[in-house]
Amino acid sequence: MSPEPAPPLATIAVALRRERDRVGISLTELARRAGIAKSTLSQLESGVGNPSVETLWALGVALGVPFSRLVEPPAAAVRVVRAGEGPRIRSEHSDLTATLLAAGTAHARRDVYLLELEPGTVRTAESHTPRSVEHIVVGAGRLRVGPEGDPVELGPGDYATFPGDTPHRYEALVAGTFAVLVMEHP
Repeated sequence: MSPEPAPPLATIAVALRRERDRVGISLTELARRAGIAKSTLSQLESGVGNPSVETLWALGVALGVPFSRLVEPPAAAVRVVRAGEGPRIRSEHSDLTATLLAAGTAHARRDVYLLELEPGTVRTAESHTPRSVEHIVVGAGRLRVGPEGDPVELGPGDYATFPGDTPHRYEALVAGTFAVLVMEHP
């Protein structure tokens, strides 16, 4: 008997199976729609592997659900996320770590993330679910963020909003940059 997968892998495994069953598609079809290997998806549904932000976003888009639906554990009545805790997912293309702080519900589809970024690489994001909107507030450092063709530079306390359903980017301009990202999903 194999050991139980550790969170967030256990959460991701259950969520992938649940959402794939909800949509009514096979493992092969979901892998095709997400542009990932069937073996990778099979491993993730078994609670093994090390999924990147990009892989989970692709699966969320293919399933028509927000990223948070794949990584958020079941909610408690009172929930506290201590600094440095929470489901942390790293980008494979840039020095960006996203920590899901809160996920929306069926009635309030919004997710809250803490982003930690370091300069040196740009995190480019593909389009998310249609009509998604991103809201971002910089807590420290400097950040260039927004649609690929029209990014803006933000400093501590600055806020920006932009469509999440078009390609966009996040780029730390100084070390120790962090921001709070709120994603709205229709």
